[in-house]
Amino acid sequence: MDIADRRIATVHFTLHDEQGQTLVSTHGHAPLVYMHGTGSIMPGLEQALAGKSPGDTFRVTIAPEQGFGPRHDALVQTIPRARLQASAPPTVGAKLSAQTARGPLDVVVTAVDEGHVTVDGNHPLAGRTVDALVEVVDVRLATPEEQQFGLA
Repeated sequence: MDIADRRIATVHFTLHDEQGQTLVSTHGHAPLVYMHGTGSIMPGLEQALAGKSPGDTFRVTIAPEQGFGPRHDALVQTIPRARLQASAPPTVGAKLSAQTARGPLDVVVTAVDEGHVTVDGNHPLAGRTVDALVEVVDVRLATPEEQQFGLA
C-alpha cells in the first residue's frame, strides 16, 4: 500500500543541517506515525512521502519555506527584566511562554543583561534548509475513528 491522503504512515527519519550535523532522529526511538494529507508534518516532507511504500528509503532536501518556515525578526524581542513573571532568574536557553495578541507563544531566552532579556519566538530551525533521510516502515488505512478525530 502506498502513502496517500488519509492513510496512516509510520516512518523513521533523521534530519541533518547544511553542514551534515544530525539535528533530530527517530532511530533508537519510536517512529513518527501521522495521517498523510492533513498538514501535520512539514509540507516538504509530506510531499516527498506521497506515493512511497513500506521499505522505501530516500533522502530529500527541504527548504525553509517547506520546512520550519522562514525566520521572522519580529519574533526576536528585547524586554525589560522587570516585565518577566518568571519564578527564577532568566538564563540563556531557558524556555518561556509569552502572551501575544495571537495567544501564547513559546520563546527561548537568547541573551540576558542586568536590565533586559532577549527572547526568540522562532522555531530553532526556522530559516534553515534541512536534509531528511527517511525510511517508510508501514502504511495502513485509517480507522473510522482516526478518519473522524485524527490520531490520538
